[in-house]
Amino acid sequence: MPADIIGNSNMRAKRSAKMLVATAILAIAGFSAICANVLLEMRRGDEALARQTSANLASTIDADIGRNLELYDLSLRAVADGMQTPEINQMSKAVRQLILFDRAATAKHFGAIEVFNANGDLTVDSASLDIRSKNVADQDYFKAHRDNPETGLIIGKPTLHQGAYAIVLSRRISSSDGSFTGVAVGSIRFSYFHNLFDRLTLGPDDSMTVIRRDGVVIMRNPFDLDVIGKDFSQGRVVGRVLSEEKGSFIGSGAVDATERLYVWQDNKQPLITVVGRSLKNIYGRWEHEATKIVALLAALAMLIATVTMFLAREMSRRAAAEEKLAMLAVTDGLTGLKNRRYFDDAIEREWQRSLRQRTPLALLMIDADNFKAYNDLFGHQAGDQVLVAIASSISDSVRRAADCGARYGGEEFAMLLPGMTAADAENFAERIRIQVEGLPSKGATITVSIGVASVIPVGVLSVADFIGAADAALYEAKAMGRNRTRLANLSSKLLLVA
Repeated sequence: MPADIIGNSNMRAKRSAKMLVATAILAIAGFSAICANVLLEMRRGDEALARQTSANLASTIDADIGRNLELYDLSLRAVADGMQTPEINQMSKAVRQLILFDRAATAKHFGAIEVFNANGDLTVDSASLDIRSKNVADQDYFKAHRDNPETGLIIGKPTLHQGAYAIVLSRRISSSDGSFTGVAVGSIRFSYFHNLFDRLTLGPDDSMTVIRRDGVVIMRNPFDLDVIGKDFSQGRVVGRVLSEEKGSFIGSGAVDATERLYVWQDNKQPLITVVGRSLKNIYGRWEHEATKIVALLAALAMLIATVTMFLAREMSRRAAAEEKLAMLAVTDGLTGLKNRRYFDDAIEREWQRSLRQRTPLALLMIDADNFKAYNDLFGHQAGDQVLVAIASSISDSVRRAADCGARYGGEEFAMLLPGMTAADAENFAERIRIQVEGLPSKGATITVSIGVASVIPVGVLSVADFIGAADAALYEAKAMGRNRTRLANLSSKLLLVA
């Protein structure tokens, strides 16, 4: 098998191994891309679900709080309207109590409704007929109602009221001519919000905050008394809630550094509910699933990589083994030179190349002198050593990749020298002969006879003519006494290059 065929086969094997590795890498990258896309879709799905459920929860809480505020405000309106009746103060306390608070909402979380006159003094109390001494003229809500007739329902800051923490609600009481005559005041205790939030299932880091439209925190879960009643209108979360009717965003609030998804729905109520879902709770299940998927993908990638490397290594080993077998198939087992089969392919190939390119081609036919006698005298093993030594001298003389030394048969060798003229080929042959003559031996001098032919191939010539000319020159060298080099003679068929 020619060297270029062996090389091409080895290159194809290497390319196959590289393609296998590249295919494995592409497969792993493809699986990774698919899994990454699936994981991102799962993450976006979990976030969308959290946003939707939080929005629904915020709307539900807003509706509940708004409904109770409206109900209690109706009671305050009824009291304010009743106090506008001139005859109300002429009635007994019991009858007045019955008339004023007949439509008043009653619930365990609602505080008693109180009526204060234009001086801020307590005049009516829904919880008692005995009026105690109490004045609220210094309260902000009283001043607001007194100074502005257009002021509607005022929701005050959380404060200690009637022995419990509550938010105070107030309405202006006006006379028939519109002049200020007092305020009706009620309250919703914190217990209402605690009871409302306790019915919800929130994560450990989730939050729910009820704020007034000026940014004051009315209630927060988890409950923190230090936060209640403070103005957070300049904070990142509350500031955005006050500027947008509804929406959501991810960030950390002013109370703690926990990253949350904040969602709110503005239902045009006096109070706004903001639901904060911890990202840890939102993505907890996703992170668990993602960890499992990534672990499985990593295991699969490792398996693919391991199998691929094993197959690539086996392919390389097989290619190396095939190359070695191919080399053995064209190599003489004793001398290590190319064998007759390889030489026949090489000389045909070089002959065609020289024919196309019009370049000279030289051939040396080398034969060991008196080899049969040497073999009979010293034995076959010594004879084999002589052949090996001659082959070594031939291979040592090779300087170019195209030069080809081969064992032609028995004790005969051939040397193919592309591009070499007759004179150069003869000098080349002389160097080999001299080197062989100097080889150490067991008592008999080792010599070779060499026939040299060099030609620029033309159409009328053949490879057989070329080999025949070199072989004839070899036999002439033998006939002339051996241990010499002989250049082939010109003939009618062969044009030699001097």
